[in-house]
Amino acid sequence: MTSTFKKIIEKPIFILIAVNVLIGLFIFRDFGLAWDEPLFYSYGDALGYAYSPKEWFSGDFNLRNSYGASADDHKNRGPAYLFLARNFVFGLEALGSDSASAWHLINFLFFQLGVYFLHRISKRWMSEPAAFFTALFFSTQPLLWGHAFINPKDPPFMTFFLASVCMGFEMVDAIAQNAKDRTKKILIASFLLGIATSIRVLGPYAGLLVFIYFLAKRGTNRDKSAWRSFVLYGFAAVVVMFATWPYLWENPLRNFLEVFRFMSDNPTQLGLLFEGEVYRANNLPRRYFPFMLATTLTEPALPLFIVGLVAGWRRPAKDPAESDETRRDRLVSLSLLLLWFVVLIAYVLIRRPSMYDGIRHFLFILPPIFVFIGLAFDLAMRIANSLRRLFFRWMKSTQAIPPSWLYAGAMLVLILPGVFWIVKLHPYEYTYYNLYIGGTNTAFRTYETDYWLTCYKDAVEALDERMTTPIKLFVKRESYIAARYASENIQIIELRGAEDEIQSGDYVLVNSRLNDDLNTFAGAPAVIEIGRVGATFCTIRQIP
Repeated sequence: MTSTFKKIIEKPIFILIAVNVLIGLFIFRDFGLAWDEPLFYSYGDALGYAYSPKEWFSGDFNLRNSYGASADDHKNRGPAYLFLARNFVFGLEALGSDSASAWHLINFLFFQLGVYFLHRISKRWMSEPAAFFTALFFSTQPLLWGHAFINPKDPPFMTFFLASVCMGFEMVDAIAQNAKDRTKKILIASFLLGIATSIRVLGPYAGLLVFIYFLAKRGTNRDKSAWRSFVLYGFAAVVVMFATWPYLWENPLRNFLEVFRFMSDNPTQLGLLFEGEVYRANNLPRRYFPFMLATTLTEPALPLFIVGLVAGWRRPAKDPAESDETRRDRLVSLSLLLLWFVVLIAYVLIRRPSMYDGIRHFLFILPPIFVFIGLAFDLAMRIANSLRRLFFRWMKSTQAIPPSWLYAGAMLVLILPGVFWIVKLHPYEYTYYNLYIGGTNTAFRTYETDYWLTCYKDAVEALDERMTTPIKLFVKRESYIAARYASENIQIIELRGAEDEIQSGDYVLVNSRLNDDLNTFAGAPAVIEIGRVGATFCTIRQIP
């Protein structure tokens, strides 16, 4: 056995990521485009213009050309993730993949970085098996699994925010210890923070958490050398942010503050279905976010999180023999982890910003939840292991169940709901609701399910298989998604503004967002319905 292979076996996190990637390679083509994707990817395609020396010296260089087909909508969205991912996508396209599928695979691969960094940061407070469980439980959440493929905005920000905090804490430790690799860790941490900030202007919050840890760390706050290192970290992060966000090049401070004000307000009035009623995104009840948080993670998540809050404060250190200083650092960093979550929850509940599409805009606050879930698992396994030893001692038996079997059995039971629904809902995993409210089928018609219209792919492809002659397909909204999957036999027409053109024999594609399918040609027979577990996501009707 080679030393490299042995190292991989000894670190099961790499096995988990390898298994996830292998599964992803088999299924990444199954996911339909979400309505937020095409224009955002157009931004990624156009981004190369901003970095082309040929264009710089052409005499008519215009940064607007690097913002894509929807410049006004996307120029204030940081493109750092697109900047990193686009060349990998181009490589897959060169190998024959379609653009949408290529992006979906690359999105999923970047999500695996988040799985890795969650495991890495979890090891600060818990045993290796518990840290592995934390990453495993996280990666088998149907909500996250689905978004990992189709969402190029929120999971990447979550990944880089988490990585920024993880490597930022490690950087501070290295600075305090004057470690040999301190410069490397400073550069890595600053790069990750710069990318996180370029993806979303909330990125500096990760830097703030790291700064508080720096101030609380003994041996750093009064050390001039340590302060110089931290200033280098901040400066390098700003350079990375600036280099990967062309919109800032025109006027860095003004444009950044403009984006910050816009994102803080997020003045959308998009409609969404909640508790059977249609609300506007800027007028949701306070219970919306807590409800969606509690019902879109698997059933064990909430009770484990509550237990983990207690377990974390009772025993924040994984080794009771460790020094008081090390224990203090663990407690401080754990407090900051809780602060990461609590401050943002308080902001949502007090300020009530515009929200829609469930909790997707706030996926980046989930890692602390899963760390506390891991702490609960760690505590439960310590108790179970102690009981195991007492039982076999009482039985005077030498045939004890190995601890590894105990861990494996507990992990399997806890991830089973997530794995089951990932399989059952595929490729609509992000529509998941847990059994606290009866599952996705019960949530249907009461809460949004396939709010991004990813069902258009399956619907149009199913219709295409039936057609041998040209037809017209009128699409209720976002017809450009359906057009991506239509063959030459299907003429795609946006329904809005074209109602008078519909004739007998034509087809209409309507989705169930806001229950639109109940009031759009509801009397026409349905020829195709796409859905899962009793929930219908979109319907194609033929006009009599």
